[in-house]
Amino acid sequence: MDKAILVGAPERDLESRLADDHLEELARLTDTAGGTVVGALRQRIPHPNPRFYIGEGKAEELKEMVGSRGANLVIFDEELSPAQGKSLEDLLGVRVLDRSELILDIFATRARSREARLQVELAQLEYLLPRLRRMWSHLSRIRGGIGLRGPGETQLETDRRLVGARIADLREKLREVARAREQQRKSRQGQFRGALVGYTNAGKSSLLRSLSGADLFVEDRLFATLDSATRTVELGSGFTALMTDTVGFIRKLPHHLVASFRSTLDEAREADVLLHVIDSSHPDWEEQHQVVNEVLAELGLEGAERMLVFNKVDRLTHAEEEGLRERIRALDPRPAVFVSAHQPDSLGALRETLKARIRARLAHVVVRFPAEDGEMLAVLHREGEVLHRAEEDGALAVTVRLPRALLGRLSGRPGVEIGEVA
Repeated sequence: MDKAILVGAPERDLESRLADDHLEELARLTDTAGGTVVGALRQRIPHPNPRFYIGEGKAEELKEMVGSRGANLVIFDEELSPAQGKSLEDLLGVRVLDRSELILDIFATRARSREARLQVELAQLEYLLPRLRRMWSHLSRIRGGIGLRGPGETQLETDRRLVGARIADLREKLREVARAREQQRKSRQGQFRGALVGYTNAGKSSLLRSLSGADLFVEDRLFATLDSATRTVELGSGFTALMTDTVGFIRKLPHHLVASFRSTLDEAREADVLLHVIDSSHPDWEEQHQVVNEVLAELGLEGAERMLVFNKVDRLTHAEEEGLRERIRALDPRPAVFVSAHQPDSLGALRETLKARIRARLAHVVVRFPAEDGEMLAVLHREGEVLHRAEEDGALAVTVRLPRALLGRLSGRPGVEIGEVA
């Protein structure tokens, strides 16, 4: 097992409390990756040192700590340039990772589906490409001479070309997967769809499991699940929704990872509503709320219809929950519900809110048709919410809420009249 020393070097304008929380989160990421934290180093800096990111004196202190703690890995909470990473490895004599590399490594071990594995490999290679000189430092350049003259290509250039070719291949394979996903989405047209988004470990998978009754993998770790899962959720009164669990977000999420997971996150783009799940018991939920908003904006989803779902309220006292409700009203005007994935009785308000959104999209109409048309009556019960029915001169008048897309199809049936309810 790797023994890691963590390095936090936030700029001076970051609150001390948040700086500590960032390093604590890095420790959880290290645990998720299978490492053991044996030490931590902090330094507030006005701007990054171009050579070591941290100051040279602090770098020497880090070198001493690596030796005294028996560490074989150093992990920075900030993103390092290729030159900074190489300089640090030369000085320390151990592997040096930054936060982005650590997250990519976790994604590589957690990916299960073919699509997730392709996405992670693409993100890793795009991150690696500008860092090849550091990664392949053990390979010397081919020198010219008898028997060695020719194209004059270096090992480094060969590796770059191979990585570039693999990146192009992965992008094409992901385009094929995206086309298949598009066909799946078309087959779901007409059904109300929701997507669970939020900070990693906010409880999205637990919430979907409680809502749907499906057996989903849940673990109290960051990025426990990467593969999106779609399940049917019964809302009551004959209403159902297709709910998709998406990959969790995190602060400083690697840009390449966001880009490569775009096809998976298209499920969120196609949803009728985004359920932004928030861990209400986390002391820095407001910062996590902001991080998710920023990632959604990066994905072009800032204008999507959204509702806030505060999860894990079972961990709050009554006074804390009341304070939370007051705070969220001042912070975000969007509708909010308060639930616990571990208390099924608390999910009723969420189901009712989703039903209300479905009803708002339905046409409130009276459908008149011959009483002997049993097939028509069956369609109304199956596709809509029947509110009232009455028989009038051999015809049925059914007051019903129906998807608007269905109205045109029904109005073409013989003997059918459709009128909007005032």
